[in-house]
This record gives sequence, structure tokens and C-alpha cells, in this order.
Amino acid sequence: MSANTYDTGRLNLPFVGISTFGKRPYVADWNAIDADIAILGAPFDFGTQFRAGARFGPRAVREASTLFSFGHAGAYDHEDDVTYMGPDVRMVDIGDADIVHTDTETSHANIEKGVRAILKAGALPVTIGGDHSVNIPCIRAFDDQGPIHILQIDAHLDFVDIRHGVRHGHGNPMRRAAEKDYVTGITALGIRNVSSTTKEGYDAARAMGDDILSVRQVRKLGPDATAARIPEGARVYVTIDIDGFCPSIAPGTGTPSHGGFLYYEVLEILQQVANTHDIVGIDLVEVAPDYDRDGTTAILAAQVLLNFLGFIFHARKTRA
Repeated sequence: MSANTYDTGRLNLPFVGISTFGKRPYVADWNAIDADIAILGAPFDFGTQFRAGARFGPRAVREASTLFSFGHAGAYDHEDDVTYMGPDVRMVDIGDADIVHTDTETSHANIEKGVRAILKAGALPVTIGGDHSVNIPCIRAFDDQGPIHILQIDAHLDFVDIRHGVRHGHGNPMRRAAEKDYVTGITALGIRNVSSTTKEGYDAARAMGDDILSVRQVRKLGPDATAARIPEGARVYVTIDIDGFCPSIAPGTGTPSHGGFLYYEVLEILQQVANTHDIVGIDLVEVAPDYDRDGTTAILAAQVLLNFLGFIFHARKTRA
């Protein structure tokens, strides 16, 4: 966090300087991460089955995050009467995993290497995609971290096993995760309407521990009851596909699906989960900025991440 105040040092407005996430320090050496949170870009979209472009998501979300980067002693929320992301929370941006065009396995391996470096440093890994296939290497990196439960916010189930030989596309990540013995279950929120997953896929997902709720079902339950479906005491990894939101507020994505969540619906669930569970990792995926003329999708992504991180570290401090 900058030592600036409103009266001293650089004003450092959003449009000035280099666009790291939240304009936090850039750490090029992955062996020298010393922070509470480390941001990793995963600009990979070769797993996409419809509109490509999420490879530019990390760059767009970083640029959008500068809007919230004034950094003068944190962000005060008058509703909660809490200052979030204050100077006691150290966040760095470690840049992007190297992507090798057309080579999914090498690109995924490079993403996994970045997440492992963050975990080794004892920081919270936050990966910005890219398409949803980047969740596959993120979850692989947790193979020595103990049991985790996955909270998925998404329009699509992403539980395809193999399609024409493809195992690691953006329709496969939750199936690959469910196969891991350290993934104890998945809570999937926002799954709706016409789906790329067959009925057999839904049956397999439920048989493998997937609790599936649509947007309408979540609205009937409310945020507290929805969050309560996550097992008590579970260590939670959160994966947010931006198409879980309604395209009326998040048009910049490759596979938009109407009827999605609005901002506060997701935010209130995330706040409740942060208050009740240990959050061990996050990815946010499928921001494809070229489909959004106003940049609102990237702004939404940055705002959700920064607020969620604020909730997580305030809850940790409160529980300590």
C-alpha cells in the first residue's frame, strides 16, 4: 500500500502510471513474493468454444482496477462502517503466466507454476483469466494444500468430461476439479437455461458432489441460506465466471446468458462466505473486453475482486 496521504506524495490518479492490479507493486521474481495477496494474470483463451477474446481479460481488469486504486489508507464502506484493504493488507501483482499459442498443456503448466509460487509464499492466489479452462491448472496447484471446497459462480455447469478428445477446454474445469481427491465438493450458483452440458452431465455432477442452484433458486434462498449450503468448516476456493452475471451489466464475455446475477446478489453471497469460511484461492475468468464498448464488464470484475478481498481480510482480522 502506498504511503501517500491526500496531502503528501504523488496523487497517483487512476490514469497515471503502470496498470498493475489496484496499482499495487509489481513483483517479477516469483521466488521473491512477500505479500498477503498475489495477483496472477492467465491470458489464455484457447479453450473457448464460441467467441474468443478472454486472453485480453487480465489486461482489461488491471486497467479497470485503477479506478479503485487511490490507496489512501484503504477504502471506507459507510454501510459496514469498515475500512477495507488498509495498509495492513499487502497485495502485489506478479504479472502474467507465459502463454504458448495453441499449446494448452504448456500454457496451463505455466499458470500452475504461478499459483504454486504464490501458495509457497503463503499468499492468497488470485488468478485473472482468460477462459474458464485456466481454473484447471489453478486447482492442480492445490494438490498439496489439503481438502478444499469449490464455490462456482457461473451461467454454465462446465462439467463436460471429454468432447471430441478435449479434456481441458473451458467446458471441462469443474469435471476435472471433481475428480481430484482433495476437492470435497462444489457449490455451483447461477447455472441456468439452455446449457452446453447434457442431462447426463448434470446427473454425473450431482453424483460427484455438485450442489447446483439457478439464479432464481438463489434469489428464493437469499445470500445467507445460499452460503450456508457450503459445508461448515470447509476451506473454500472461489471461481467466478463473469457470465454468471447478467449480460445487461456484463456484456463483455464470450458466452453471455441472460437472466444472470446482479452485482449485489453476488457481493452479498461472497461477503457471507468470507465471514463464515476460510477462502484459500480465487479466480475470475471470461472477461472478453472487445465485446463491451464501455468497459463496464472489466470494471465490474475489478470491483467484485477488490471488495471480496476486502471482506476476506477483514474477516480474517476479526476472527484472529
